[in-house]
Amino acid sequence: MQFSPSDILKPYVKSYTLISIDRDLTDEVFYPSGYVDLVINVSAGSAFTLIDGRSRKLPGVELLGHLTLPSRLSVTKGTSVLIARIYPYASSLFFTDSMWEFTNYATNAYGIFSNEINDVYYSLMEAGSIEQKVALLDRFLIGKLIKNEKQHRKSTIIGQICKHICLTGEKYDSKTVSSGYGLSERYLEKLFVDLVGISPRAFFSVYRFNKSLDLVLSSGRKLTSIAYDCGYYDQSHFIKEFTKFTGITPFEARASLLTNGEEFQQVVNIGF
Repeated sequence: MQFSPSDILKPYVKSYTLISIDRDLTDEVFYPSGYVDLVINVSAGSAFTLIDGRSRKLPGVELLGHLTLPSRLSVTKGTSVLIARIYPYASSLFFTDSMWEFTNYATNAYGIFSNEINDVYYSLMEAGSIEQKVALLDRFLIGKLIKNEKQHRKSTIIGQICKHICLTGEKYDSKTVSSGYGLSERYLEKLFVDLVGISPRAFFSVYRFNKSLDLVLSSGRKLTSIAYDCGYYDQSHFIKEFTKFTGITPFEARASLLTNGEEFQQVVNIGF
């Protein structure tokens, strides 16, 4: 179930999504989305993420940063989560810490917002409907957006560069991108690591991975064809890069995701 953010948030927040899990899942591949997620457990269920060897139980509210390493998810039947999906260039408008600190990590939001997030969480849990919960979360994010107004200029620049990187298609050239915006390669790297959480090249790699994953799921095309369309050198290069993010091959991902269907795909971070 998906909801749109307020107009003021639409340039920065992609969506609010309620995901309910109807069966126990154990050690499932959890896919990198290219977004930063604020995840609220709105149920009595439980979930665990395993990222870079670290197992973390889902608290009341969690910030899930960019994923660039194979990750796994285990979740109990009956768990429901409400997710605010934030565009990669907009993270610094809501969180004042360097976004690099949250990359490949699931962080208890209490460590970011202290008691403020507890008040929001209790209000969410007391709200009678999902629409009311979404409205409360929306109001909280608007408050953060207004408070961090000084970051808007940098966020706008980062947003333009992210769009440019995505439109370049098959290849990424840091010198061309940085000079096009009057920035040094070093400063561009620093901006991305601080405000997005990953380097420009890593951002391109995650974008390319998701483009390839969409083609793996939405078409029956051969992997060689997908590899060339997404700018990989060949099928071997594609499989190697895909495995870096997931720990499995595109063949294995296609079989698992298509067999389990769209609801399962949302649970493992795809399609919203």
